[in-house]
Amino acid sequence: MFAPLSSSMLSHVHLHLLPSASCLFDEPVHVKVTGLRSRQVVTLRARATNERGVVFRSAAIYRADGNGEVDLCRDASLCGSYEGVEPMGLLWSMRAAAPHKYFHWSEAISPHVVRFSVHDSVDVEDEERGVALAEATNVRHLMGEGVTRVVVHLGKYTAVLFTPPGEGQFPGLLDLSTFASEKRASLLANKGFMVLCMPVFYEKAANIKYVELDYFEEALCLLKQHPKVDSDRLGVIGRCKAGDIGLSLVSFVPGVRAMVWINACSANSAVPLHYKGRQILSSLSMDQRKVIPTSDGANIGKFVVGNPEDEENQSSRIPVEKTSAHLLLLASEDDLNFDCKAYMESIVARLRKAGKDNVESVCYPRAGHLLEPPYGPYCHSCVNGFISIINLWGGEPRAHAHAEVLAWRKVEEFLRSRLMLM
Repeated sequence: MFAPLSSSMLSHVHLHLLPSASCLFDEPVHVKVTGLRSRQVVTLRARATNERGVVFRSAAIYRADGNGEVDLCRDASLCGSYEGVEPMGLLWSMRAAAPHKYFHWSEAISPHVVRFSVHDSVDVEDEERGVALAEATNVRHLMGEGVTRVVVHLGKYTAVLFTPPGEGQFPGLLDLSTFASEKRASLLANKGFMVLCMPVFYEKAANIKYVELDYFEEALCLLKQHPKVDSDRLGVIGRCKAGDIGLSLVSFVPGVRAMVWINACSANSAVPLHYKGRQILSSLSMDQRKVIPTSDGANIGKFVVGNPEDEENQSSRIPVEKTSAHLLLLASEDDLNFDCKAYMESIVARLRKAGKDNVESVCYPRAGHLLEPPYGPYCHSCVNGFISIINLWGGEPRAHAHAEVLAWRKVEEFLRSRLMLM
């Protein structure tokens, strides 16, 4: 627990969250402290709890200026969870006390709540040390005002449809995730897209023998037939296994204008892919003996999957040459789950060879596999839901956090340019 607030200190020390203490999850917040002594050294802290009850924390030490102010957009952290000028550092540097924890937040109904505080101690380790001079709560919403959420059942799958405010016609977007997650979909709905999100795996991955592309085609049809959707403006987005399913979808099923592929594979991974009652792609070869254990108990899985360019994997390679969709490929250079940069380059080369110019690609140095909407806690390692081992995801925290900001802007820019009516 934090030390109780001093009423005498509360009268002159204030922690400001600008422009408002309430914002959308993907919006930055300006943290500023006023009323301190000139050149006073303080500890700023952030604390949040994920949907599974795991507490995440960060702390950084700052020195006030001559006017007794600390401004995170201007001032450098001296030490702590991060160093240097990092306006959103208290958010992306939050970690759980136990190792290998991911900040799970799968449903969009509840906001992400972060408690900021400023303390008169100079100790980033002991949360109970020192008096809390001021505090403020940042409520970070996933669903903006007027966005609606409806659960949709598609055979074995449970999907969620997010509708922006207004009458439409909206561009329709199918947001695929390897396992159920509504975060990205709800945030894209805030930007004017009608988004249907659904997982690739509807139960434990180990129990699934193959994936049927038909269900994802059905999801596209649902979007296409919705009265508020412009059926000529459909898109798909997915990361990891969901990314290769999305790539398969736009390669085998016509009618999609744009697809965003994030840290995925150029071949069908994990399990065979079926369509209209038959197997259309085998699964990319895997060799679990190539898992590399690390000293902190996590594992590097980057070399487990085979090379899609090898002859033995020809039947798993996704025929991207068939797609007429515009593709945005985003790859993290330090991804330790897939060799995504190589996969990205292979897709680009194959499209160019086929005489197509429907692809953009961006590579982010020192970023890891879990490239997500910005301002959430960076995840170093956690359990891989498919193979049930602890994965090391890669990336340097600061560079990864900055890459998420850039990637998120790129995704919005691409989808607007390809799906929005200008």
